[in-house]
Amino acid sequence: MKFKITLKDPDGVYDSIEDAVEGSLFNLELDENEKAAVKDTRLENINDIVSQWIEYREYLTVEIDTEARTCVVVPVKE
Repeated sequence: MKFKITLKDPDGVYDSIEDAVEGSLFNLELDENEKAAVKDTRLENINDIVSQWIEYREYLTVEIDTEARTCVVVPVKE
């Protein structure tokens, strides 16, 4: 049997991406203005990438196949 589950968590997606980007800036030798610019650029790039799976920055749909025992992320329809 196959079925889909849609999960909604606007804060979780936003917070996780922001935490990952901030962690990537930790060891960079940049002043605060430079770090802010890099952070903004990275946030935009990552949000563009994840938008193929996460709709409106909060919805993620997975499809579970109980026979194959798999779970895959369903791409966002364009």
